[in-house]
Amino acid sequence: MCGAEVRSHTATVQAAWRVLDGVLDPEVPALSVCDLGLVRDIAVGDAGLDVVLTPTYSGCPATEVIGEAVCSALVDAGLGPVRLTWRRAPAWSTDWISDAGRRKLHDYGIAPPGRCESEDTTGSVQPLRLHPRDLECPRCGSRHTERLSAFGSTACKALYRCLDCREPFEHFKPI
Repeated sequence: MCGAEVRSHTATVQAAWRVLDGVLDPEVPALSVCDLGLVRDIAVGDAGLDVVLTPTYSGCPATEVIGEAVCSALVDAGLGPVRLTWRRAPAWSTDWISDAGRRKLHDYGIAPPGRCESEDTTGSVQPLRLHPRDLECPRCGSRHTERLSAFGSTACKALYRCLDCREPFEHFKPI
């Protein structure tokens, strides 16, 4: 492959990442598929773009819609044809949500998940808390909150209420 071809492939891949940063998740439309960390790889293949996605979980009902949206966006941007591959291993983790995605969740009114692989000040790994204590309300910032239900509008979220502002909110569960 000559230098011009490498530069062309690099520009194409960068353009594809920019396009996919505008493809919103159908269940949490505040986040793009890139914010969620669903896009694992983009490469220029023999027949067009090769895109690798990892679903949030294998039974996610939005998987088909996401795949179609990704392919359509890339083709509409003149970057097709697209070969889409779903990679289920390693399994998706909420740790793959970008920092920008976490801010977008908060601004949208959903408490973002904590990190699954967190370390304390001594460097030892801390256990994952599926029912976090003192969860911050994304509306008023209070930590005086309570869980109302283990499930919200989707299985990946729990329903909480702030005891100070009295507003309900969802928490994106860490996995």
